[in-house]
Amino acid sequence: MSSSDPMATAGFTTPVMADVASGTQSRAGSVVGVGVGVGVGVGSGSGVGVVVGSASAPGAVSGEPPPREGGHDDLLEDLLDRVAEWGPADTPAGPLHLVPARLDRDLSLISRWMNDPAAAAFWELAGPQSVVEEHLRAQLAGDGRSVPCVGVLNGTPMSYWEIYRADLDPLARQYPAGPHDTGIHLLIGAVADRGRGLGGLLLRAVADLVLAQRPSCARVIAEPDIRNTPSVAAFLTAGFRFSAEVDLPAKRAALMVRDRSLRLLL
Repeated sequence: MSSSDPMATAGFTTPVMADVASGTQSRAGSVVGVGVGVGVGVGSGSGVGVVVGSASAPGAVSGEPPPREGGHDDLLEDLLDRVAEWGPADTPAGPLHLVPARLDRDLSLISRWMNDPAAAAFWELAGPQSVVEEHLRAQLAGDGRSVPCVGVLNGTPMSYWEIYRADLDPLARQYPAGPHDTGIHLLIGAVADRGRGLGGLLLRAVADLVLAQRPSCARVIAEPDIRNTPSVAAFLTAGFRFSAEVDLPAKRAALMVRDRSLRLLL
């Protein structure tokens, strides 16, 4: 791995990705990649503590999607236009790299983040590592519509992301979905990084990165719990607009939308 690799800079090694088991349904009742939303949950204190998302999105750790039968890797990777090749998102806090997650490298870290009480309240993935492992494997063994990533800010792994095709998710039944609508989930891992405005900064940067790297995508979608007002506020700060309230299997959510056509105005 070259020294420019963000995970190498952060001190990660690059062992071969472990095999993944067959996919399972997400906690929101949809197949891997389900659940659009970044429920930016707040840690202690006010402000945007990104404990984002709901457990309805899968997550994992791998530099490349696992091989599939039939040699269709290229087609499957194209569902999200090769997230691994997107490069950094520029943020006021420094460059943020979305590094596709790998079980052999990232499981322990992601599990530790999920066991933080603030994160557990929204993701519902607290417990032994096997709980998070199952969640991640579901995405890794899926069809490529969801890519779990570790967010590396200034060389330090500090957040967990899931980038997925919202238009291929059951959520699409709850709103007038458009082709290639892309959803995001976010969890800011370290308590010290929460409650100081990072959530809105990172959400805006990643949403704009999605729009820049996916020219066919007209909207970035999220669905934080309607009761999570700090999360909703973070999305508004990031240039998302509130679109509607939607009933999902695990929660009543605020449907948040960042439009390509409005990205320079909001």
